[in-house]
Amino acid sequence: MQAFNLVIGRDPALMQIIRLSLQVSGLAVCLAALAGIPLGTWLGLRPARQVRWPALFIYTFMGLPPVLVGLLVYLLLSSQGLLGVLNLLFSPTAMVIAQTVLALPIVTGLTMVAVRGKDREIRDTAVSLGAGGWQVALTVVRETRVAIVGAVVAGAGRALAEVGAVMMVGGNIEGKTRVMTTAIVLETRRGNFEMAIGLGLVLLALAFVINALLYRLQGVNAD
Repeated sequence: MQAFNLVIGRDPALMQIIRLSLQVSGLAVCLAALAGIPLGTWLGLRPARQVRWPALFIYTFMGLPPVLVGLLVYLLLSSQGLLGVLNLLFSPTAMVIAQTVLALPIVTGLTMVAVRGKDREIRDTAVSLGAGGWQVALTVVRETRVAIVGAVVAGAGRALAEVGAVMMVGGNIEGKTRVMTTAIVLETRRGNFEMAIGLGLVLLALAFVINALLYRLQGVNAD
């Protein structure tokens, strides 16, 4: 009940953490979708034998351990790294980069599978009606839009639920880089279960809303 009251009462510390989480994960998912949907569509439209190696790499990256991604991004952004001069380590930008790296293979891979599943049937119909290359691609994307939205939702779930990578590159700094997942870990260690449970309730509510929207979209599409 205390956790529920924190959420209903819009506790300032809790609201700040939620806002930052939505900003970081939202931007990461948008970047992953902007890059992953076109790439997945292109790969899905190509013959499987021609994109075998890229597909294998994407499937491998879909299961990358988050702590490994965090380590790689940390090394990239550290003072000795290639992008160290940008001074991005322990900032929300570093967290966006880590979450984008985690979400991108998921969006790309699931989009590729969705497009490949309907490619031949839709391609033959579109070509018979005189469609060109870009028109065929847009037609395939339109016909597989629900599956592609599902790919983006899966990427969003990976980003929102991430702990290890964002803690490594963000530092879990109060008021600056503390998001819901890292705050839950910290508050649990402190014994502040009210805040931890309150943040968990918000995460659960976000997952429910996102999946409810996807479910409704699937139902509308089926109708």
